[in-house]
Amino acid sequence: MRIIVPASSANLGPGFDSIGMAVNRYLTLTVGPVSKNWQVAHHLGGLPHDESNLIVKTALNIKSDLPTHQLSIESEVPLAHGLGSSATAVVAGVELANQLGHLNLSDDEKIELASQVEGHPDNAAPAILGGIVIGTNLNGHFAAVKAPHFPYSLAAYIPHYNLKTADARATLPEQLPYAQATHGSAIANTLVAALFAQRYDLVGPLLEADKFHEQYRAKLVPELMKIRQIGHQTGALATYLSGAGPTVMTLLKSDRLPAFQSALQQADLTDDLWSLAIDDSGVRVEG
Repeated sequence: MRIIVPASSANLGPGFDSIGMAVNRYLTLTVGPVSKNWQVAHHLGGLPHDESNLIVKTALNIKSDLPTHQLSIESEVPLAHGLGSSATAVVAGVELANQLGHLNLSDDEKIELASQVEGHPDNAAPAILGGIVIGTNLNGHFAAVKAPHFPYSLAAYIPHYNLKTADARATLPEQLPYAQATHGSAIANTLVAALFAQRYDLVGPLLEADKFHEQYRAKLVPELMKIRQIGHQTGALATYLSGAGPTVMTLLKSDRLPAFQSALQQADLTDDLWSLAIDDSGVRVEG
């Protein structure tokens, strides 16, 4: 059995901790034979190879008496780069418990379990549902709603340096002025309405009008504003900071990608650029 979980890009502009999308890079968890102990094979640096691995920990927190197995992980999702690497592991753990424990969890139950671990649903929910998902914590539980299909491609500029979420959060103010907070909320509300109405003429400007986090984190990711300007020059819809960064995501039609890529190179922005698509399926199980 293989459990395949898409990466995700969250914090879509003003959708801080609430809007995310699934993208076509994947963590694949292969479930092997039963063994005496949990054995987790992977090549992901210093991450654990036993029951303390986040995938296994998540699964055992849901059902503590799961049969122990040999597992193998392959991941295309870079760590600490704002593409939901921890959420892919958590969602894989939820699905592992669901499959080995024969729990028959609904999507809403999976979102609840994964978001309780993550703290918010902006990465976990799209990894489960696919597409663009809007979600929040409501009275101690999590609610998430999937938006209509989004007809744009993505270009992810991935700087070579890592940026830990804790470091990115440390740049944020503890409080915002009331007028700034209400304006930021209005922008986010209108963005959600535009996504559901498929008013992409509004989606682009609204995505780039965040009042909650990008202006504070921009000093940690100096590429953001440079790439946004290049996006404007080459006909992109919008550019935003993916998750806590440092990945910078640009939404554009696929025929605009060559001009966008060429302009990045001319501006000496030469780190990795991934051409991505939205994954509309979410987590899936094969075999």
